[in-house]
Amino acid sequence: MMGEENQLENLQDLTVDSSGSPEEIADQTMSTEADLNSEEFNLASQANNDSPTAASSENGTFTLEPDNAASESEYQAALEELSQEVESLRTQVDDRTNQYVRIAADFDNFRRRAQKEKEELEEKIKCSTITELLPVVDNFERARSHIKPQNDGEMNIHKSYQSVYKQLVDCLKRVGVSPMRSEGKDFDPNLHEAVMREATDEHPEGTVVEELVRGYMLGDRVLRHAMVKVAAAPDPVVTSEESDRGHEDS
Repeated sequence: MMGEENQLENLQDLTVDSSGSPEEIADQTMSTEADLNSEEFNLASQANNDSPTAASSENGTFTLEPDNAASESEYQAALEELSQEVESLRTQVDDRTNQYVRIAADFDNFRRRAQKEKEELEEKIKCSTITELLPVVDNFERARSHIKPQNDGEMNIHKSYQSVYKQLVDCLKRVGVSPMRSEGKDFDPNLHEAVMREATDEHPEGTVVEELVRGYMLGDRVLRHAMVKVAAAPDPVVTSEESDRGHEDS
C-alpha cells in the first residue's frame, strides 16, 4: 500500500509546465510519457508479483507457487496418497491387534492346561504314595485284632505300636484319606471287589456281608477297592415229599 501511494505521488509530480518554450514543452512531454510508461511497468510487475503464478524470493531462495488449478490437483493427489497410507497403517494395526489377541488366548489356554496337568500330577503322586502306605495300616489293624497281650509287658508293647498306628491314621486323615464303610451296603462295582459269595437269607441278595480288606478313598477318588463278601440268594430247600416224588418219576 505504501508503494502505491508513493507511485501516485510521483504521477502527480509528472505534470507539464506550459510556461516554457515549445521545444522545452516537447522535451518535457516526452520525459513525462517515459516516466508514465515506467510507472505502468512497475505497477504491472507488482501486480504479477501478487498473483499465485509469480516467483517470490524469501531469504534469497526463489520458489514458484502453482496456480489454483495445479494446486488443487496436487492437493487431491497428496490427500489420496495420505488416505492410502492411513488405510495401510490401520490394516497393519488391526493385524497386530488380532495377532496379539490370538497369542494372549493361546497363552491363557496353555497356562490353564499346565495348571491342570500339574494338579493331576500332584494328585497322582499323592495317590501312589498313600497306596504304598495302606498295607502298613492293614498290618497294624491285623495286629490289633489278633494279638492278645497276656501280661503288663506285652500290653505296654501293644499300646506303643498302637499309638504309632493312631498317628499314621491321623496323618492320612489330614491329607483327605477316609476308609470305606462297606458292610451292610449294596454291592457297588465302582467301590467294591467281590471275592466271595455267601448264600444267606439274613441279608438281601447283593448286600455286602463282610469287608475282608478295607477300601480307602482320597476325596472322591478311589485309592483301593474294598474286597468284600456278598450275600447271595439261599439255595432252594428240597422237602422229603419232593425228593420221594423225584425218585418215583425216575
